[in-house]
Amino acid sequence: MVARRKVAVVGVALSDCGRVDDVTPYALHAQAARRALADAGLDRSLVDGFASAGLGALAPVEVAAYLGLRPTWVDSTSVGGSTWEVMAAHAADAVAAGHARAVLLAYGSTARADVRAGRRTGTLSFGSRGPAQFEVPYGHTLIAKYAMAARRHMIEYGTTIEQLAQVAVQARENAALNPEAMFRTPVTVDEVAAGPVIADPFTKLHCCVRSDGGAAVLLVAQEYVRDCRTRPVWVLGSGEAVSHAAMSEWPDFTVSPAAVSGRLAFARAGVRPSEIDLAELYDAFTYMTLVTLEDLGFCAKGEGGAFVGEGRLRVRGGALPVNTDGGGLSAQHPGMRGLFLLVEAVRQLRGECGERQVRRADGSLPRLAVASGTGGWFCSSGTVVLGAE
Repeated sequence: MVARRKVAVVGVALSDCGRVDDVTPYALHAQAARRALADAGLDRSLVDGFASAGLGALAPVEVAAYLGLRPTWVDSTSVGGSTWEVMAAHAADAVAAGHARAVLLAYGSTARADVRAGRRTGTLSFGSRGPAQFEVPYGHTLIAKYAMAARRHMIEYGTTIEQLAQVAVQARENAALNPEAMFRTPVTVDEVAAGPVIADPFTKLHCCVRSDGGAAVLLVAQEYVRDCRTRPVWVLGSGEAVSHAAMSEWPDFTVSPAAVSGRLAFARAGVRPSEIDLAELYDAFTYMTLVTLEDLGFCAKGEGGAFVGEGRLRVRGGALPVNTDGGGLSAQHPGMRGLFLLVEAVRQLRGECGERQVRRADGSLPRLAVASGTGGWFCSSGTVVLGAE
């Protein structure tokens, strides 16, 4: 029996992001992949595993071919925004078991440019087959599902719209420290409240931005770490879970599958939520951040509103810096954003984030981070705990 190897993230990168009108999604994949390999200081010939989703009819076959890769381990798991945390978990398991030596995760999307050029509409539809057929006739849109869940939390626990707005306000404060963020101008709770209503109770600033962009992450077995130019960030534990396909099957709108994936990830990593220095959480809407904080155990169920209302999410002065790059609410959101969470977590643990760099109380660099992605309408969750040396 082969001993399980430790697995490290040694390369991370973003492609050009934000407003990118003159390239294809394939080019964004390639740009991010090249940058991640350069970040690690490794040649692509080492890569024998590849994971991707969201592009082409045969992902990751088409993207691997475009990148000139011939992997012997592949993953095309597609579970929405949590795809990349789930893929990272699968990749880490494969490397640990000796099925691959280096796995590259890559993503790219021109979601914003496609709408601008008329290649697609701004409405995301999952079709009307299967379980969706019972909801689609009633005009139950994706954002309406998140809005209903948020309203349920408000009714059950007294969460206020001002507390939800604080998620957007603090994300923008963090984005102001990130030169790569799309939107950096500070906003107030009143400005969030004054925006146009998209789906009650969400106004425009409760919702993520639409951008173009790509990201890539390279994981390797421990014996290759010495050949890298970067400090390794170790994959300590991971968890994944799915919940429901239709809203009518969701037992409790105030509990996401992160309650399961987080519990598994922390247990497998051997750490507690109280030990985490920073969190990168999927935030297509403000409610996602709030409920994920609860479900990961950073506060009790129903206390998320008070938790975020105290300013805990800020890079500067926050007890638990969250979405330190500005998140999907302010930095960028080109579709399935989960890979960006991993990139930012690794950069923070390596101390590469400049003005937005998180520091512990004693001034040292953070040691532990968690990245947790959410897919569908809280249908799936993937959580990864990362640790620096």
